[in-house]
Amino acid sequence: MRIVIAGAGEVGTHLAKMLSNENHEIIIIDPEDTRLDPIKSSLDVLTINGSATSVKILQDILQKKTDLFIGVTHSEDTNVTACILAKRYGALKTIARIDNLDYLEQSTPEFFRTLGIDSLIYPELIAAREVLGLLHETGTSEFMQFSGGKLSMFVQRLDENAPILNKSLAQISESNKSEEYRAVAIKRNDKTIIPRGNEQFQLGDLVFVISTREGIEEMMKTSGKEAFEAKNIMIVGGSRIGKHIALYLQNNCSVKLIDSNPEKCEFLAEILDKTLVINGDCRKADLLEQEGISKMDTFVAVTGNSETNILSCLLAKKMGVTRTIAEVENMEYINLAENSGIDTIINKKISAASRIFRHTLNPNVTQVKYMTGTDAEVLEFIVPENAKITRGTLRGIDFPKDAIVGGGTRDGEPFIATGDTIIKANDRVVVFTLPTAYDHLAKFFT
Repeated sequence: MRIVIAGAGEVGTHLAKMLSNENHEIIIIDPEDTRLDPIKSSLDVLTINGSATSVKILQDILQKKTDLFIGVTHSEDTNVTACILAKRYGALKTIARIDNLDYLEQSTPEFFRTLGIDSLIYPELIAAREVLGLLHETGTSEFMQFSGGKLSMFVQRLDENAPILNKSLAQISESNKSEEYRAVAIKRNDKTIIPRGNEQFQLGDLVFVISTREGIEEMMKTSGKEAFEAKNIMIVGGSRIGKHIALYLQNNCSVKLIDSNPEKCEFLAEILDKTLVINGDCRKADLLEQEGISKMDTFVAVTGNSETNILSCLLAKKMGVTRTIAEVENMEYINLAENSGIDTIINKKISAASRIFRHTLNPNVTQVKYMTGTDAEVLEFIVPENAKITRGTLRGIDFPKDAIVGGGTRDGEPFIATGDTIIKANDRVVVFTLPTAYDHLAKFFT
């Protein structure tokens, strides 16, 4: 595909990195050389210094057939205008990043398509929904559903209570004989491993598991985790993410929201009528203690400052909170935050990039998620007729070693894959893959 990205900020740069692994022709437009220079030196992409709304630049770029135009600058107005112009000059599909929820609530997708915008991406809302999903599934640090919830992916960090420590996959399979879940990857010391039968689980491993609904309870026991009902929630940061989380939770949970800005607190108190809004510094232990931190089930830090979010979560953990979730937008801090004891890291830029990335994939891909803190992705494919993956058992078809089929659904019924599984046409299958397997993997689903 030929793809034009307007905006070389963190979302645009992250997208370019993801897409460059897929052998697309990528062009990035940005008015700041300081943002373009690192991209030029590290990625095989064409960079153009200038405005994404420049008629001359767009005319020149779009003379050649362009499959996708993506507006992800820091300005919502620039993204919307650039997408409208790009569509008029020949871009086949356009995606605009927005910061205004009214666009999603008050207008229909058809209205924006008449303007020339095929899809809208609101990163804060995507991140808020991720947090809400995690609060529903409290035994995991990351969560994703497939095929309407018939299959799910859980990510769990192994602590000293995990019964599977120092045991291999083969040993666990022999003792449990479960066909309802499967470990598809392990993140260990900043390296992501596709595990084989002799791989042993170690303390601190982050384990990625695909499970059916029936396998969730046994999977939790195996990893030493317990699901619990999150009813008392403390949110620090009255950001768009914090506001959306409180808005969705306040009717069914006891929610407290802390922010250091008095004006913002007044504004939020009017909108969040069932949330206790508190003006204060979330880094102060006495404030957290005064507001009942020890009684909280979950602590969510979504201020605009990654350091504040990390430190406040560590403080909350020390004061007895069962579950902590931190928004970490500084990419360099993600691994540090994960290894410091924080249960879950969210990054709205990665979430938004994953949502956009879906539009560039094989039409047989129905879902994709880029995993925070790794280079790995989880994809759901619909298997076409005569696809290479249907020509034998998974063990016998030379499936890429850096990818693994976790499971799937056939005629609406879920299954967990093994080496002896034969995939059939029209199955929906969930694949965990590293970047090194992308090119080889695509050949199995065409």
